[in-house]
Formats: sequence, C-alpha cells, structure tokens
Amino acid sequence: MFKRLVTAAVTAVLIAGLGACSRGGDVHDEGTQHSVDAGRDGGGVAEESRPDPATTTDASVFGLRDEVRHLAARTTRATRPHTTKKCTTTTRRVKHTTSTGSGTKRRTRTSYSTEQSKNCKQVRSGTETYTRVVRPERWCVSLDNLDGDATHDDVWYRVSKTTYDAAIGTDRHARMDFTPTGSDC
Repeated sequence: MFKRLVTAAVTAVLIAGLGACSRGGDVHDEGTQHSVDAGRDGGGVAEESRPDPATTTDASVFGLRDEVRHLAARTTRATRPHTTKKCTTTTRRVKHTTSTGSGTKRRTRTSYSTEQSKNCKQVRSGTETYTRVVRPERWCVSLDNLDGDATHDDVWYRVSKTTYDAAIGTDRHARMDFTPTGSDC
C-alpha cells in the first residue's frame, strides 16, 4: 500500500514537472469549451470526439491536457433471489472390529459407533433487494495534440484515479503522458 502511494506521488511530481517544462510562448487556448454536469448520464457534454482507432489504449499516450471529467457511479435498486444455506445432519452406525492373538487363540472384538455428517446446500428463500451498479465510477481526461499531432484535439480517455488527480493538479495545456484504462468516456 505504501509503495503504491509513493509511486503515485512520484508520478504526480513528474507529470507536474513535465507540464511546467512544456509551457512555451506558442501555447494558446483555442479549444472548445465543454460544460459538464457530472450528475447526468451523458455528462452533459456539448461536443465529444472519439479517439482515433489506430491509437490503442494499451500503449502510453501524450498530449496537452484539455478538460477533465468525473462521472459518478450510477446505481439502481434491484431484486434477486435470496438464498440461504440449509444444512441437514445425518447419522450412521459404523462397525469397528479389532483382532488380537493368532490361531486358535484369536479373538475378534466388535464395537459400534455413531458418526454424524453434515450436508449443506444453498436453497432459494424469497427475494432480496440490493444496489446494482448501472455505470461504474469513471475519471476522464481530454487531450489536445494527441501524440504530437495538432489535428487530433479533444480526445477523451478513461484514466485511473491517480492520473485524474495528477491532471487536476496541472495547468490547462500542460503536457501529460499516461496509459489510459479505456477510451469510452
């Protein structure tokens, strides 16, 4: 746990340092403004562009940080069959024999004991209400000049919470380099 926190802190410092180094006099804001309402399903995005299919989400991407978006998890109440564990105990009589001696002096002693065994299985017992996750929580970052190409702007990527926190801590149009977790944001 501590190792992850240290790694996240070092990553955040490196991203912030790279972002500060990449700010030059030729950087200006010409991107479109997005209004985001995180409480709605679509996020209230006025314009959204899909990433280039040639760009894979397995590889690291870089570009200039544009927008960030947090989509809260959406849940609903649902019902499912309720199951309980039902156990039955059974007993059986077990015969034990022991022999002593040999030949004509051989004696066999027989004794009996009772062994119990337990057999359990899941049995349906009505229904139960639970909270079903319709959409998991998502953290998203939009990049301009994706992989150095000035024509690829406003490309949204789903990222980890650590990368999202690092993006919030950087200035707009700061250089970011990360490995996305998905492209559907």
